[in-house]
Amino acid sequence: MGRHSLAKKRRKSPVVLASVLGPAAVFFAVGADMQPQKHPVQSAPVDEVAPWNVEIVAAAPTAPLPAQIVGQVSLSSGPDTVIAASRYRTVDRTLPIGLAPERGLQVKTILASRAITAAFPEIRSIGGVRPDSLRWHPNGLALDVMIPNAGSAQGIALGDEIVSYVLRNASRFGMQDAIWRGVYYTPNGAQRGGGYGHYDHVHITTTGGGYPSGDENYFR
Repeated sequence: MGRHSLAKKRRKSPVVLASVLGPAAVFFAVGADMQPQKHPVQSAPVDEVAPWNVEIVAAAPTAPLPAQIVGQVSLSSGPDTVIAASRYRTVDRTLPIGLAPERGLQVKTILASRAITAAFPEIRSIGGVRPDSLRWHPNGLALDVMIPNAGSAQGIALGDEIVSYVLRNASRFGMQDAIWRGVYYTPNGAQRGGGYGHYDHVHITTTGGGYPSGDENYFR
């Protein structure tokens, strides 16, 4: 009998293994891509994505506001203390010099002249001290408030308004009387009669209050 030997196992070459494993790897890779993902990836919210074309620039530091001074009141400019300056506005209630020349007028008459001038800008002339047979004008106790277009409806209405204004302020002006278009007015009422005249101006008489010393203040 001849000698028999077992056949040796043949070794597969690397080329053959590659040719077998390559398609399998491709198959599993493709299969993996086709499987649905169990945990889908969440995209970032739109407002959390920084825009690519925006430049962020740091703001310059803001200098503190200087303290404001209104009169003698200092206002802090701190963020917790915001005070409107208008709350501390000072209103000047002093009456400026009126239309009537004040030399020789007594204090109540001066006050009436200044107040009427301020209240009625339509008036352009007020007479005061002048020679007269009666003592009122020479002693600084009377005013003549001249009415523009005194005979017109507007002039008559203006004269009536001035008389009403003086009557409302009778105590303040020390009013003794007023005369306008034939009517004699006192703080107690009107007296109609002949001979009163005064159709082109309102005549006003005060109790005077004495001559000014120069230190008086006249207020609205």
